[in-house]
Order: sequence, then C-alpha cells, then structure tokens
Amino acid sequence: MKLNTKLPNINPISYADMLFRKDKRKDLFLELTQEDRLKFLGSATKSVKIDLLNKLSDEDIVSILQSLDPDEATDILQLLTKAKREKVMLLLSQELKDALSTLLAFDPDTAAGLMTLDYIEVDEKDNIEAVAKKFRAHEAKTGRPPVILTLKEGQLAGFLPGHELGLAAKSEVIGKYIKKIPSISYAATHRDVVKQFQNHPHSKVVVLNDKKEVVGIIYSDDMLNLLSESSASSLYNFAGIHQEESITDSATSKVKNRYRWLIINLGTTFLAAFTISMFQDTLDKYVLLAIYMPIVAGMGGNAATQTLAVQVRGISLQQINMKTAWRTLKNELGAGFINGLINGLLVAIIVMIFNQDIKIAVILALAMIINLLVASIFGTIVPLIMKKLGKDPATSATIFITTATDVLGFLAFLGLATLILN
Repeated sequence: MKLNTKLPNINPISYADMLFRKDKRKDLFLELTQEDRLKFLGSATKSVKIDLLNKLSDEDIVSILQSLDPDEATDILQLLTKAKREKVMLLLSQELKDALSTLLAFDPDTAAGLMTLDYIEVDEKDNIEAVAKKFRAHEAKTGRPPVILTLKEGQLAGFLPGHELGLAAKSEVIGKYIKKIPSISYAATHRDVVKQFQNHPHSKVVVLNDKKEVVGIIYSDDMLNLLSESSASSLYNFAGIHQEESITDSATSKVKNRYRWLIINLGTTFLAAFTISMFQDTLDKYVLLAIYMPIVAGMGGNAATQTLAVQVRGISLQQINMKTAWRTLKNELGAGFINGLINGLLVAIIVMIFNQDIKIAVILALAMIINLLVASIFGTIVPLIMKKLGKDPATSATIFITTATDVLGFLAFLGLATLILN
C-alpha cells in the first residue's frame, strides 16, 4: 500500500488540532482507523510526521510499516531517531526487515532512494508455468503483484507483461514475449531519474548496480511524488523561503528562515526610493504621475516573473545555457515589445478617458514598453548568470530582476516625464 495524500476522513477541527497542537497530536492520531492514519501521514508536513512518529509506541509504528510498501516504509523509518529505528527494526518480520535493510543502505537522494523491491527475476528460457509460480509466490508473500524482470546470461533483458501469464500456454518459453524496459544506475540523481522518465515515457524503470545487476524498480507514481515535491520546493525557493519550512512551524522558526531575504529586499526598495527622489521636482509639478507609477513597476515585475518561470524550467531541464541564450532572449524581447504595446495602448486609453492628458498617456505607454523590454532582458539573462555562478536561479534571480524592473521602470517613466512635460 502507498501513503495516500488524501485527507483522512475526520472532523476538520480535529485534523487542524493534529497539525498544530502537539499536545493533542498523538491521541487524536491513535483514534483514527489504520486507513486514515496512513492518509494523515501522507498529507502531513515532514516536521509534523517526525514529531508524531517519535512519540508513537514501537508497536504502533510497526503496524504502520507493515501496511506500507517497503519504499514507503523506508521513508517513514528515516524520520525516526536512530535509537527508535533500531528498536522498531527488531520487531519487524524478517522478510520486511531484510527489504528495509536493503533500501536503507542506499542514499535517499539517488535513484536507489526512490526504488521499490516489488519485482521477480526470471530467465528468458523459463516457461510460463514456472514464471507464474514465482509470480504467485511473491504476491502471496507481499500482497503486491511484482514486475517480471527477465534475464539473459545474468543481465537484464527486459520484462514480461503480466497478462501473458494468463494468455500464453503454460509450456511456452517466455523469450518471445519479452519487452524492453529502461534502466538507470542506482547512484543517479533524482534529476537523472526525471529525465529518464521524460525520455522514455514508461510506467517503470529498473535500477542497476555497478555490476549491472538489478537492485530495484522505480514506478511512475514514485516519479509523480518526486515531481510534486520538486514543485513545492521550487515555490519555496521562488518566494525566498527555506525548503524545510512548513505551515506548522513556529513564528521563531519562520523568522529565521525568512529575515535575510526580507532585509535584502528592503535594501532594493531603498534603491527604488532613491531613483524616485531624483525626480522630486517633476513629481511636485505633476502629482498625477504618482498615481500611475505603481502600474509601471507592477507590470514590469509581473512580466519578469513570467519570463523567469520559463527560464528556470528551461535551466532545470537543461534546455538553455549562456551559449544558447540569444534565441530565447530574442523571442522574449519580441514578446515583451508586443505585450508592452498592447498594455501601453490600454493604459493610455484609460488615462485619456479619466484625465484627458495626452502627454501623460504617451509617457505611460512608452514607459510600459520600455519596462516590459527590461523585464524580458533581466528575466532571461539573470537566472543564467546565477546558474553560471553556482547559485540557485529560482532563489537568487528574483531579487535582481525585481530591482531592475522597479528602478529602470521608474527611471524610464519619470525620465520621460521630465523630458516631455518640462
């Protein structure tokens, strides 16, 4: 069984208490059915799971582990303290203990950390009846149907689709029914695993050791979980929030994770304020300009965020680097110019309707075009520079891009106003 990320079937207030009230968490959890316990563990944040699991009795944890697939059980074990993990391992069945010991031996950040052991190995010269016997034995022992991996002279040859066990004659040799299956090294990174599934859109990938022997298998649902976690991580990075922060963290913890980012942002806002102060005389004469300043900066920031999101995705998939940036930059500049024209025209019409001031309408339209071009340039180049410098582009690029669109946006808007209105 896999951990279910659906919410448990309990009262929403009780669920909230389980998340935020440490004093009630254990007792409320133990009142749940086994199915709802697994659902809660699938939906809770890491910090909540660590706190809860280390408070539960060894017997309660064993009950949970025996309801899960070995790979999911391994994830649970890794959240326990070393002493508690050793006690729990002693209470497990020998079969589960062997499976978990195998999985715990691998680095969780590699392909081996994602794999499960739900497979059987057969020789390409075996017949259907012999394979079916192994299949049934594994299913009876684990409660889960295995992938049938076929070997040729001890090396991976492919896999046998399960339906062939029911369609082919018992005496038939399985060789002619073998299908190809992609494989990956146990030491491959999670990113390599993602690329493998993207390049070979199959439902599973075999994990091999240095001797090209099978050590496990990765299913597509494990991949979906990984991508989901990666998306959440990217959102945290994009907001300048520490990856491990969760909704249940204390105020003190949240401050520690965020204050540096906010201080840096504070510095950039002073830079924007200094730019505005350079045109104080123009603003004193034409107060109307102050009303429209946030529009220029806001639209530039929004456009830059769109460009940055595309760039970060392209960088993560290795679709773009500094050497190939020009074509992307050219397309982004084209898009920025056209969007600038469209939005500049719209805002100019609004100014004419409400203020009947053609000069300010023209200034605002031109500033909009300029700032969307600035957003295109910085949104494309800055994340590539950060990547080149060994920094996370999602985390580090945002501050420079926002500063550029604010400062240069105000500079363009107020600079044009000074030239045209004075």
